[in-house]
Amino acid sequence: MLKILYRIYQFIVCLPGIVLMTMITALEVGIGTTIGNGHFWGYMPGHIWGKIILKMFLIPVKVEGREHLEKNQSYVFVANHQGSFDIFLIYGHLNRNFKWMMKQALRKVPFLGYACAKSHQIFVDKRGPSKIRKTYNDAREILKEGYSVTVFPEGARSFTGHMGVFRKGAFALADELQLPVVPLTINGSFDILPRMKGFNFVNWHPMTLTIHEPIYPVGQGPENVEATLRQAYDSVMSALDPKYQGFVENPDQ
Repeated sequence: MLKILYRIYQFIVCLPGIVLMTMITALEVGIGTTIGNGHFWGYMPGHIWGKIILKMFLIPVKVEGREHLEKNQSYVFVANHQGSFDIFLIYGHLNRNFKWMMKQALRKVPFLGYACAKSHQIFVDKRGPSKIRKTYNDAREILKEGYSVTVFPEGARSFTGHMGVFRKGAFALADELQLPVVPLTINGSFDILPRMKGFNFVNWHPMTLTIHEPIYPVGQGPENVEATLRQAYDSVMSALDPKYQGFVENPDQ
């Protein structure tokens, strides 16, 4: 009975609420970045958007490990990608001003794409060497200004809740700028909304964001990149719900 009531609540309250909140947030970002502090308006409306949407779905959130982060330090955050609710969790509860590194295709999503472009999120464009160079140049500028970037190094949401392969791009960027990498473990997102085709109702389930200790560079070059990637992967895996631990190949990678 509770499941049926929760689905009715989603249909009546949550779905219209998400559309309205996304439109309002996109408008705030567009106006704010045009007339004011671009870094503030590029982050704060999205931060509030993420928190409100999780509250709207009545999802309890627990964050562990915030004590590992220094106030004015730039980081490259890397997280597992269990599902769509990862975005709301990180935006709403990481509590750091950062830019996303995201797929170029997301630029075409109504309202979301507009807001991301106006707030200078970093679109990963793989359509040739010059586009790839621009992606990394944009990320470098953000990090040099003292902000952080957040990346899903798997590149796509999991079909199983298990982790796939981590790609090297974020780790190579951190290596080049000699910045610490912070692994993030997300639990609960796959249980809330598993990846599938078509519409599906949200399942009620708590979410946890675990912030691991930063991994500082030891040297510079391919060996440091590989070592950081392996350590980050192991850290993220260590805090996963046991039923999702262990590598499972993601066909979308």
